[in-house]
Amino acid sequence: MELDGFALHVHLHREVEPVKPPKQELLKAAYAAFKRRDLETALALLHPEVEWANGLEGGTVHGPEAVRAYWTRQWGLIDPQVEPLGFEEQVADCVLVKVHQVVRDLQGAVLADRMVCHAYAFEGDLVRRMEIREP
Repeated sequence: MELDGFALHVHLHREVEPVKPPKQELLKAAYAAFKRRDLETALALLHPEVEWANGLEGGTVHGPEAVRAYWTRQWGLIDPQVEPLGFEEQVADCVLVKVHQVVRDLQGAVLADRMVCHAYAFEGDLVRRMEIREP
């Protein structure tokens, strides 16, 4: 079934709003920038007071410069690759992204290959918070 050109998702027998293109496109751009290790483009999509899940060490980091430091540290230890597979708007200004995550050591050996969910909260057109959840 189509709704205004966007796929309509049915979840637990209830209709869920399709993710509006601006948020989905912003998140696709963020994932593409992360994959290219393009820090400036990825960080430009974050709110100045962003709260970002630290999947490596636990907890959260706060602000784009802390996210920069976290990613830089992470990429010096492992090679994480994340591929978004689906986008679902949960409530206003919140999007859940189903992600295939493959983590390799720096020699290329696979350390983890699994599905995860990334939950994003927006403020305006910028990511305000990102959490990692189990699918």
